[in-house]
Amino acid sequence: MRIMAVFAHPDDEIGCIGTLAKHTARGDEVMLVWTTLGELASQFGTASHEEVTRVRREHGAWVAEKIGATYHFFDMGDSRMTGSRAEALQLARLYATFRPNAVITWSDDHPHPDHRMTAKIAFDAITLARIPKIVNESGAGQSMPPAPDLGSAGGIESGEDVAQLTALRDPVRFYQYYAPASPYPEVIVDVSDTIEAGADVMAFYHDFYKWAWTKEQYREGRAAIGRMAGAGAKYAEHFTLRVSHLPARPYLD
Repeated sequence: MRIMAVFAHPDDEIGCIGTLAKHTARGDEVMLVWTTLGELASQFGTASHEEVTRVRREHGAWVAEKIGATYHFFDMGDSRMTGSRAEALQLARLYATFRPNAVITWSDDHPHPDHRMTAKIAFDAITLARIPKIVNESGAGQSMPPAPDLGSAGGIESGEDVAQLTALRDPVRFYQYYAPASPYPEVIVDVSDTIEAGADVMAFYHDFYKWAWTKEQYREGRAAIGRMAGAGAKYAEHFTLRVSHLPARPYLD
C-alpha cells in the first residue's frame, strides 16, 4: 500500500503521525508532502527567507526519517494558496508519479486558508491525475515543469520528461482530519503501538517553537479518541473518509 499525507506546512502532519508510522512499520510506502515551505512562521522573527526555508526543509526531513517515509516540498506560497487548477495540477503530477492508494489531508473547514486550499487541491488532483492529457499537458508553447524526482527528497525539480507520466486511474481513498461538521463517515485508527513516534514528533516541534501544547497533552488527546473508539484502543487518531460510494460489505459490523 502507498499512502501520501498532503499538508500545507511542516508540523501539520502531527495529527496522523501514529497512523503513518503504523503503516511504514508493516512495510507500506508513505510520502509526506507539504504544499508550502511554511516560510511565514512568526517564530522565525527576522530570519531571512533562505534560512527559514532551510530549517523547514530540515524539519520535514527529520520527521520523514523518524517514521521511515519519503518526503516532498512544493513552494506554493505560505498563506498565499488559492486552490487553483495550477496548484492541483502540480500535486496531480506527483500522484501520477508516486501512485498513492490513499491520501490523508486537512478537513475542508479549517480556519487557516492554506489548510482548506490544500484539502481542496488534494481532492481535485485525484481527478486531474486520471487524465493523461492533463498530467502531461503543455501550454502556450511551454512544457510543464519537470516531473517530481522521488529519488531526491530535497529537490522540487528533477529534469524528468513529463511524457513519462502515466495517469493514475486506480481508486484513491481520501482521508481527512476529523471535523464535527463533516458529512463523511468517520474512521478511527488504533495507534497504541506507535504513540511514541507521534509523541516524539510533537515534542520535536514543541521544543523548537516553544508551544504551550505539551507532549503529555498530545498523548491525552489521542487517549480521548481511543476511549471514544472503545474496543481496547488506548490511543487513536480520527479521520473522515470522503467517498461517494462505500464498497459493499458482506455483513454489518
